[in-house]
Amino acid sequence: MKKVAIIMGSDSDLAVVKKAVEVLKEFGVPYEAHVWSAHRTPEQVRTFCSSARERGFGVIIAAAGMAAHLAGAAAAVTTLPVIGIPIKSGNLGGVDALLSTVQMPPGIPVATVAVDGGVNAALLSIEIISLTDEGLAEKLAERRRADSERVLAKNKAVEEELNQ
Repeated sequence: MKKVAIIMGSDSDLAVVKKAVEVLKEFGVPYEAHVWSAHRTPEQVRTFCSSARERGFGVIIAAAGMAAHLAGAAAAVTTLPVIGIPIKSGNLGGVDALLSTVQMPPGIPVATVAVDGGVNAALLSIEIISLTDEGLAEKLAERRRADSERVLAKNKAVEEELNQ
């Protein structure tokens, strides 16, 4: 199974990244996490991301706030899928990070999830890896079924309470 690389621009991003890690663990997907900044440690980002495919990674998740150039810096040096998690920080509530992450030039795509969207970043990375792993694809399908059942149970409770 391919591994998921997780890089974050600061340890202040850890709370969001931990949500992604929980999902990866739930699905049994191997991962590796690091704190590297696109601006303060660009050589580490470049070295790691440019060699990630050869080291068994299938996806890179990059979490960063404010200027949030980390996902773009990663995507610029690899052809692996890069998923950006814009992190809420500063006075703009994460909108600055969202725009920095999503506005990539043609030829350097970054898939972008919601602000603080660690869970969806992990699920998207699992979906990508599951393209070549049927067991993982089935685990995803089971998760979707369980999610649906939870919503239907809530619907039934509301109907019973309100539709009398």
